[in-house]
Amino acid sequence: MKYSTPTLGFLAFWLLLLCPYFSASDDGILYDFTAYRECKDQPVKPLYNGGILKDKGPVDRQSVGEYATSDYSPAFILHNLTQGTIYCFSSWIKIEGADSAPVRASLMMNNATVYDCIGSVLAKSGCWSFLKGGFVLDSPSKLSILYFQSSYGKDVKIAVASSSLQAFSDQEWRTNQQYIINTKRKRAATIHVADSNGDTLQGATITITQVAKDFPFGSAIASTILGNGAYQKWFAKRFNAAVFENELKWYATEPQQGNINYTRADQMMEFVRSNQIIVRGHNIFWEDPKYIPAWVRNLTGPALKSAVQERIQSLMCKYKEEFIHWDVSNEMLHFDFYEQNLGPNATLNFYETAHKSDPLATLFMNDYNVVETCSDVKSTVDNFILRQRELELGGVSMDGIGLEGHFAKPNLPLTRAILDKLATLGLPIWLTEVDISSNFDKQTQAVYLEQVLREGFSHPSVNGIMLWTALHPNGCYQMCLTDNDLQNLPAGDTVDKLLEEWETGDIAAQTDEHGSHSFLGFLGEYRVTVKYGNGTKNSTFSLCSGRETKHFSIQL
Repeated sequence: MKYSTPTLGFLAFWLLLLCPYFSASDDGILYDFTAYRECKDQPVKPLYNGGILKDKGPVDRQSVGEYATSDYSPAFILHNLTQGTIYCFSSWIKIEGADSAPVRASLMMNNATVYDCIGSVLAKSGCWSFLKGGFVLDSPSKLSILYFQSSYGKDVKIAVASSSLQAFSDQEWRTNQQYIINTKRKRAATIHVADSNGDTLQGATITITQVAKDFPFGSAIASTILGNGAYQKWFAKRFNAAVFENELKWYATEPQQGNINYTRADQMMEFVRSNQIIVRGHNIFWEDPKYIPAWVRNLTGPALKSAVQERIQSLMCKYKEEFIHWDVSNEMLHFDFYEQNLGPNATLNFYETAHKSDPLATLFMNDYNVVETCSDVKSTVDNFILRQRELELGGVSMDGIGLEGHFAKPNLPLTRAILDKLATLGLPIWLTEVDISSNFDKQTQAVYLEQVLREGFSHPSVNGIMLWTALHPNGCYQMCLTDNDLQNLPAGDTVDKLLEEWETGDIAAQTDEHGSHSFLGFLGEYRVTVKYGNGTKNSTFSLCSGRETKHFSIQL
């Protein structure tokens, strides 16, 4: 993209050129990323001024004809919802009859629950809690009921206030995504060219090439990449980040007590180092007993405590400062083997030891079904936040939110709402193991994968994305990008398309009458060559995050 527009106001000009509806008109609306995790004395005014629900209060579901229930449940009657429209929903919730209780919003059509969970919150008595979610309909509906229930039963009374339902067309949603990409993942830059006397040079030829991307985008790899030059070349061409699928897990590095072997992990580390690929550490401990070495499961008391200390010290000392992240106690929302066997402070000790062993690594809490759905009661967004806060209050240095992202059919507005609420923690958020269920055919996997990746890349609080697509002779965990001959499957075509879309293409231009050239580029490292007459100058520059136009001067 080549512009000779004056630098002042350049970014605003470019965005309005690309996204004209973001002017003050009724043609579209900016998505509101606002979320709250505090319980407030009074509800805050509704998002979007209520949207479709403006001036509409809830009704008693007991009174809604064929949709009635024997228990009281606040509900909204929705008319003429359209297929494919993205509906973003929010409401403030207060309960009576319990100190706290999970409350879930559901959607009913044709007297059947179509979406069991379109948003959830751990509500409290005596104050208002914020629920945010959404849904997309597979078919149009003349009459739908959006209602609230608690799994604690009819003894819990639910009150709702400041509710909102905002509709976005698919095009509006995509334009909102592009707006965030342009403001969060890109930056305006101006290159100034002058001669040795400082005089500006009009008509100088400028060639700009992005040589490295700032945003980490990668995939899991397995030992199958070792010795496979074609696979290594394919991977390094695309990805700037990696994670070892299984090779660092305890059952892989110490299958029998005292028989520690890091050979495969070392060889994989050599590959990522040689290709300047950053790598996540996955994982120190896995709470699921199914994936804990049998000999560890048979230990108790001091013997188990000694084994876990040796494990963490061995691993962290071996790879100190090698991994950017560590998933310290994997999937602790769903399983708690170590706390059951070592006491309630076991996880605290894991994080403390990991931080002392490698203070520069970001320590993550990593789990599944946090961002994929709100139906899993163990890993709702509020349960994630509650567990994170418990560890933080215990003195844990935990700095990252890991969301695995094993999706069935994505619910994009719900995913975004969950990311919004997690963002209130102020911690880096990574999608750490993204794939699409193998229950879908490969073309459908590709469609859903693109939806998830666009949602992650365009959320301002997501700092990186990892796919869970390590290639094996018998396939991948759920979804492969290529076949065994490294020929792209539909999901691989999707990834390649997005990788190309999310980089600054080569720019060839000439400086304007001010001796300058401006462009909007993705964050990262750049190489620039300037030619004027018989003179040539090569230089490099970094385009880092910032709202102001970045200026670079080159003198011939």
